[in-house]
Amino acid sequence: MDLLNSLLNLFVPPASLVMMAFAWPALSLLNTVEWIYRSLTSEDVENKVVIITGASSAIGEKIAYEYAQRKAILVLVAKRDQRLWGIRENARLLGAKHVVVVAADVVKDEDCRRFITDTVNYFGRLDHLVNTTNMGHNFFFEEVLDSSVLPHLMDINFWGSVYPTFVALPYLKESRGRIIVNASVESWVPMPRMSLYAAAKAAVINFYETLRFELKDSVGITIATHGWIGREMNQTTFMLEEGTEMQWKEEREVPLFGAHVEEFAKLIVTGACRGEAYVKYPSWYDVFFLYKVLAPDVLGWTFRLLSGSYGSWRDSATGGGAAARSLLEAPPARKSLPAPVAFAPASPNRQL
Repeated sequence: MDLLNSLLNLFVPPASLVMMAFAWPALSLLNTVEWIYRSLTSEDVENKVVIITGASSAIGEKIAYEYAQRKAILVLVAKRDQRLWGIRENARLLGAKHVVVVAADVVKDEDCRRFITDTVNYFGRLDHLVNTTNMGHNFFFEEVLDSSVLPHLMDINFWGSVYPTFVALPYLKESRGRIIVNASVESWVPMPRMSLYAAAKAAVINFYETLRFELKDSVGITIATHGWIGREMNQTTFMLEEGTEMQWKEEREVPLFGAHVEEFAKLIVTGACRGEAYVKYPSWYDVFFLYKVLAPDVLGWTFRLLSGSYGSWRDSATGGGAAARSLLEAPPARKSLPAPVAFAPASPNRQL
């Protein structure tokens, strides 16, 4: 067996590359034909019920507007609903038939059960579940002083998509609906200061790719991966248990490239309506995955060269890391957030 594996290790990779080279024209033609067919048979989401988690984020907001222009029924979910009310009004102006605002924590199973079952009870169905809840970070792993912070990042970036999916799956099967999940190119591109985020997004992609095979055609799954489209880390906070607020702040301004976010959101919704398995922005990032598989050393040398300035930047910008570490410490507990907004069929004017 060892001899067989050694021979396969020697011959299979080059043979596969040669076969791929010869098959590439035919595969490209098939992909083009499939794209045309999916475009002609694109799903009409008018009057269909769409839940968007993380709807107060930049990408969640833009996705809500894309669905609104297609006259969908929207349920906007975020941990804090302050921004959602403005997004709700904009979505209604863009054409959304109904817009419901819900304050819920997607890393809590009971909250997920509440907003999904309330959605189905209120509207009678669920067609699309869009998971956009994310929490990026911008620190080196060695700068973390309190390891209790780490599970919260994994909870938000992984379980924050899995829990809503778990609860919504039976209803999506009934409607033969679709799950859309927002991942990232960091899942296979080793970017400094993004270790936990990258690990969580790699887990997200592997989970949903496996789930796609398990579900077969009963529920569609669209995985969206993006490169650097802009972030909100310089203004991001999130709440831990007992109202403790963790502050994630950037010491340099990180501009949010709105045009890129809008374009990515449009690609996500268009791709989901076409039934595409993957939406990639920009698609040329895929070349990094090929290098990772076929020439990992070359990719490693390249990123070490490109990230060589990070060490000097860290020392000069953070004073050797002390200032950066202080950002990972929790300040005193603050006032608790208002109670989540629940569905209220008896008083729909407040919600719809």
